[in-house]
Amino acid sequence: MSTSHKLLTGSFFLVVCGAACGGKLNKNAGPEPPKVTFVSETSGTNPFKGVRFFINPDYAEKVEATAQKYPELTSTIRKVEQYPTAVWLDEIARVPKLKYWLDEAKKQQDASGQPTLSVVVLCNLPNRDCAANASAGELAVEENGEARYRNEFVDPIAEQFAAHPDQPIVAVIEPDSLANMTTNQYVPKCAASTEAYRHSVVYAIKRFAMPNVSVYLDAAHAGWLGWDQNREKMAKVFRRVLDEAGGPDMIRGFATNVSNYTHLSNRDGAALALTNPCPNELTYVKMLAETLSMYGMPGKGFIIDTSRNGKGGIRRAWGSWCNVKGAGLGERPHAEPIRGVDAYFWIKPPGESDGISDPTQPRYDGMCANHDAAPGAPQAGEWFESYFVDLVRNALPPL
Repeated sequence: MSTSHKLLTGSFFLVVCGAACGGKLNKNAGPEPPKVTFVSETSGTNPFKGVRFFINPDYAEKVEATAQKYPELTSTIRKVEQYPTAVWLDEIARVPKLKYWLDEAKKQQDASGQPTLSVVVLCNLPNRDCAANASAGELAVEENGEARYRNEFVDPIAEQFAAHPDQPIVAVIEPDSLANMTTNQYVPKCAASTEAYRHSVVYAIKRFAMPNVSVYLDAAHAGWLGWDQNREKMAKVFRRVLDEAGGPDMIRGFATNVSNYTHLSNRDGAALALTNPCPNELTYVKMLAETLSMYGMPGKGFIIDTSRNGKGGIRRAWGSWCNVKGAGLGERPHAEPIRGVDAYFWIKPPGESDGISDPTQPRYDGMCANHDAAPGAPQAGEWFESYFVDLVRNALPPL
């Protein structure tokens, strides 16, 4: 079992005719784009259906720069540019970039005339990554971190969500957080973070209660919470958080496998942990849904991160989470691949490092230099070009 891993309301989308139905024309810009409005439906509607996905130009630029360096793979690498990825907010200084991303999504929405969904990951809790070092954050519980998280991080994000009311948004709240409340209380930093984690997540859920925003809480993955007792402990944590936030209908569902490598359907997990009844991610989602229902949270949707889980059988230990060698791009982002799963999505932008492999550098974690980790990795979040190229080469299904 791992000690650290990287990890709504739904929306009904209605397109109302603009110029095509007699609206005003702008002689310089052509017909006005259709206006998009939303009706909130917390439990019944999948926000990934009936929409286009935001293509982040920043990510596409990194992919294109890499494509130009590999002539033999250029056309294959460029295929990645057409796929959506989530945008990550992992420090206060990065929050102003959200306006740019949402404005870019609005341009894509206006150009297509279809609702364009942005997926935004919040990853900046006080005492973040409490059981590891690679993604340790900027906020400390003992240094007014909880108040800063609310006032300097969540509040301005909520303001931007509210300023883009005609755009669908999915918020994935805090990878590697609530799961630590379930399994890692023996780690002093995690034990000291419990109240701040819970209060902060509750605050974010409440602030994002908007018709155009769908909230998913991180729910780790099969190799972390697959065991019966872990799923039950996690369900109790979720239920307490949601009760404090206003009830289970405050969120659309849960995100799993965020920044991890667990395969959707093969059974290599059984060899890694004989006692785990969830040998893969689809089994985990099915069994977690059943556990959640037992604790009064039925009918929730799931997003599974498929950015790097195309190949199974690549780890010696299920706890290996840092730049795992041999990984490949997984299923392409699309809505409702199977009943109960709202989407497969590339939540972790493929090619961004999990953590640095140089032990002399800040935030070094031994998991980033173990037998399963790729060498030469930069700091978490930085572009790891050679690793990205391997993800492309190993993609299953192939690009």
